[in-house]
Amino acid sequence: MIELIRDHQLNIMLFLCGSCGILIFLLLLTRSISARRKRDILLMEVMALFLLWFDRLAYLYAGSAGITSYYMVRISNFMVFFLTPAIVFGFYRYLCGILIEEGKIKKLPKRLKIVAVITVIGMMLALISAVTDLYYYFDESNLYHRGNGFLIAYITPVVTPVILYTVVVQYKYLFSTQMFITITLYLFVPIMCGVLQIFTYGISIVNMSMVAVSVSLYISTYIDINDTVERMHEMEIEYMQNEHKRMQKIFDQTATAFVSAVEKKDDYLKGSAVRVAEYARMIAEMSGKSDEYCEKVYYAALLHDVGLIGVPDSVINNSSPTEEDNMLIKYKPLIGREILSSITEYPYLGIAAYYSHERYNGTGYPEGLKGTDIPEIARIVAVADAYVTMTTKKRYRGARPDFVAREAFVKGSGEEFDPAFAELMVKIIDNNIKSNDNSLKPEMETSLSCGEYRDNTSLGISVENDTKIISFDCVPNKSGENIFSAPSIILFDSFDDRVHRDEKTIKEYQYFEYGEFWFDDHMISTGTRRIEITKMDKKENAGGSRYNVTAAKYEDHIRLVMGSPELTKEMIIALPDGSRSAYIGITGEHCDITDIKVETTGFIVSEGDIPRIARTISYTDHIESDLKNIQIDRTRSVSTEGIEIDHKFRLSFHTMSLPGANLIWHCPYIVLFYSDDGIVNGTNYFEYALIKLNGENEEINSLGQNSFSVKKKEDFPGWDIWKENNRKGLECEVTFERKDNKVIVRTNNLGIEIECITTVDHTDKIYAALTGDQVALTDIRFL
Repeated sequence: MIELIRDHQLNIMLFLCGSCGILIFLLLLTRSISARRKRDILLMEVMALFLLWFDRLAYLYAGSAGITSYYMVRISNFMVFFLTPAIVFGFYRYLCGILIEEGKIKKLPKRLKIVAVITVIGMMLALISAVTDLYYYFDESNLYHRGNGFLIAYITPVVTPVILYTVVVQYKYLFSTQMFITITLYLFVPIMCGVLQIFTYGISIVNMSMVAVSVSLYISTYIDINDTVERMHEMEIEYMQNEHKRMQKIFDQTATAFVSAVEKKDDYLKGSAVRVAEYARMIAEMSGKSDEYCEKVYYAALLHDVGLIGVPDSVINNSSPTEEDNMLIKYKPLIGREILSSITEYPYLGIAAYYSHERYNGTGYPEGLKGTDIPEIARIVAVADAYVTMTTKKRYRGARPDFVAREAFVKGSGEEFDPAFAELMVKIIDNNIKSNDNSLKPEMETSLSCGEYRDNTSLGISVENDTKIISFDCVPNKSGENIFSAPSIILFDSFDDRVHRDEKTIKEYQYFEYGEFWFDDHMISTGTRRIEITKMDKKENAGGSRYNVTAAKYEDHIRLVMGSPELTKEMIIALPDGSRSAYIGITGEHCDITDIKVETTGFIVSEGDIPRIARTISYTDHIESDLKNIQIDRTRSVSTEGIEIDHKFRLSFHTMSLPGANLIWHCPYIVLFYSDDGIVNGTNYFEYALIKLNGENEEINSLGQNSFSVKKKEDFPGWDIWKENNRKGLECEVTFERKDNKVIVRTNNLGIEIECITTVDHTDKIYAALTGDQVALTDIRFL
């Protein structure tokens, strides 16, 4: 290794000199290092360059005769011995700069002064040696020879690094791990090389090592500075993020204060703004908007009703708004824009408040804008606001259930609402229904105080095939002659699970009452086909105040067991048909009902568990053609057999909505699917598409990709007439066609034109079947 260095040391010196020169140039361009640190590193690099350059010249001119060689070998060797302690002095300054600038150390260790003194003495001895032959001398051929005191020259490069290292260790916390290792090498590699050079005369490994470590010191310093800058940048970003969070918090608090001021004007508004904001953000997210845009939508929706602050309380709290009240309400968007326009950083707030009452068909206010002329953010807020308004209890009406709101969006798509955002709202509602999200439903009462009969009735408790037990305590709250006191139950069906008495709400919530039942032998049937009491047991010497009801339903029959301290009776009730729901409302007369509990037993009734007391109502007693007639009492409860789609064909059938049908999706559906046995929900079943003849395409997890389009033709009569014609019955026709891995379904019913192109990634069999919701399908035939 030594011989290799000896043979190539001039080239190594030249390479290291070039490296130093490049680093000096880069250092002059560097701006990320402090002025003092840059000056000290630049001084060390320049001295390292000249040290090795003169050392190389000394070798080049050694042994050559002539006046030039005479002077060059002497000047070069002087510079080498002078610059060696000078480089150490440069590092001393560099270390002092770090301690003062980064360590903020006001009083430097005395050891550093000793290093400064030793290096200055070393430079003075180099001057003395140049004229006294202390370190070296030259013969007549200009050859270099060691002098008697040459070992003195090694004191500075060997002793001072050790002293400097003790200072570095003391203040190690000021250096990164990488920088500490580099400094350690900078200080000790020359020492080791110096010891080695004592025994290897003729090789300048000390000088080469000093230059090499000087280069590495610059590189490490630069990397360390970059790391520091990066850390500072990260800190700056973190600061900015924290500042943003702080500003966001302030904005949240300001927005909350606005919302609180609005909600104080009407108790029925409490919590509505947050719900509108959450649903608006959900719609924006589902439509693929950016996170930033979704946040804008959230706050725009949160504050869209702020204009209510300027509307008189008498108008807001009027349960029967007059025409004048309605005109005053229409000033809300103008007031909202005026209030929010002062928030110039967020102009979208005022835009949403001003335009969120526009309607897609141009019938809204304040400007009557139409379609995409309405700002997108306002169209999103309008959909979310409409949903929350419909499903929130108001002063003049109760909260409407999800499926009523769903119908409003299906009917209002492209009319009142942006069709894209209305479709997304329908999907959100469907997800809520599927996940049984009851978080927004009113809580079941635990107590009731009843005066006159039916002046207070509990929320309806659904009667299903999962048997439920309802229990409560009841005591009279009024005494006297001819004062009747007793609890009772009402069996009914309603959109909002509530009992209604006035004509307006009966129609609005499709309220239908089956009957009233007391805990004795008394009952009133108003909407049942038949009631049969199957058991009646009176109790001797009975006492207590606990009452209970056990109820279960299968299709159109209900088993009801009512127990009181004096009597237990069991009855079977036949409902008008199997498509209706049933709820039990608890009420009474001159009594206090407390500790109401509802328990689901887990006992599921099935066919045969409830004896039939009336024949099954069928609407399929019509002509039967190629496929069996079906009656679908509940959503997709029955389907036709599968028809393989392997060619082009038409399917014709007669459809009629059942008497209990009242929503626009109570109509026929078309299912595209596969199963091993060709039956819906059969072995290895999965669906490709579900097409509703009212124009809905329900998205499902399947292997199919659906391109779905629906158009309202000029002959579309409007949804009310469309539903009425479905109740009366009409003929439908569907065309099926398969082209390789594509299935095309087309149909046009009462002006609703549908085309669905379903693409599958394989060529297995694909089947079609008819199903629906609360509809009878008859005379199904191939054409």
